[in-house]
Amino acid sequence: MAKKEEQEQNGTPAPKAGVTDKTMVMAPVADPSDAPDSKGDAPAAKEEKPKTKKKQTIYTIKLIPDDNGDTKSIRLPARVLKFGIASVAAGALLFVGAFSYSVYSTFANQNGAAEIRELREVNNIQQEQLLQLSKKANALQDEIDQLTQLESDLRRMSGAGPAQDDGASDGSGLTNDGTSGKHDGQGGPYVQQPSLDNVSEALDNVEKDIEKRRASLLELQEQLKAQQESLGTPGMVSLPGSLVGSTVSVTTPTGWPARGEVSSPYGLRWNGSDFHPGIDIANDMGTPIVATADGTVTTAGWNAGGYGNMVDIDHGNGIMTRYGHAMQVVVSAGQHVRRGQIIAYMGSTGFSTGPHVHYEVRVNGQTVNPVSYL
Repeated sequence: MAKKEEQEQNGTPAPKAGVTDKTMVMAPVADPSDAPDSKGDAPAAKEEKPKTKKKQTIYTIKLIPDDNGDTKSIRLPARVLKFGIASVAAGALLFVGAFSYSVYSTFANQNGAAEIRELREVNNIQQEQLLQLSKKANALQDEIDQLTQLESDLRRMSGAGPAQDDGASDGSGLTNDGTSGKHDGQGGPYVQQPSLDNVSEALDNVEKDIEKRRASLLELQEQLKAQQESLGTPGMVSLPGSLVGSTVSVTTPTGWPARGEVSSPYGLRWNGSDFHPGIDIANDMGTPIVATADGTVTTAGWNAGGYGNMVDIDHGNGIMTRYGHAMQVVVSAGQHVRRGQIIAYMGSTGFSTGPHVHYEVRVNGQTVNPVSYL
């Protein structure tokens, strides 16, 4: 009884009457998975311990102002920090590479520019030397022309026959209508700086002219010795380009394209500053211009390269003639013309100083001295 009261006082209910206070102890039930298998393996662990997640390293950057203001913190995970460092390193490498390439390109460009300047200076020097050489060649040609004229005067005074190449080799002073000195129209394409080939050709012509003059003067000397003091009768000179008894093909340029006088020769002119690819035959405005051989007109009309109104005639076999600065063109492209047929009338169109015809002969595209065809 006392025990029952004590239990009631402790808050523990008293056992009911007829119930015995017993403690049951149960034997643990074996887990089938703990049983060893037929191979004798050891029993597996009852439970696997959960894997512990690796703690991520975080770096903190603190920004502390000088004025004792609030401190700011920047938290960066290790992965982000590593990525940032790698990016900075890659950027630094790219910058160094770009800077190195820029420095290399700058030096290379400077060296290239210096070489270009040197080449330009050398080219300018060579051009100046070439111009001086062309002027000397032109001066020599002028002197030869003066000697030729002097020889012609001596032949007339002495009554000796004319030289076989009477007139300058470049055509200067030649005339076929007795109008020497009355016309001075000149022109051609726009001024062309003499090239090395032009100067070389001019010097070759000078050399040939010297040989001709030497042979001609020796001939004159023999004639004067034979005449002694007798003047005799001057020989007759046929007009340049006369076709009497000629067997020249009708497609080969022969004769003069117009009546007049040669006012500007083939080759270097104007103190060697221009290469003239033809000869200028000057006369009055409207003088007829004729084809010098049979052929087909390939160009008839205005030319913007300085020739003005121009006619080109293809004679076949690579030979072509050109007639420039016409007042009027009376043929058309594709038309077949014959030697002596009027194709235009003399004028002063294009790059010209007065009425004349600019006459060119081209063989396989290269200009040649038309005087040999007159």
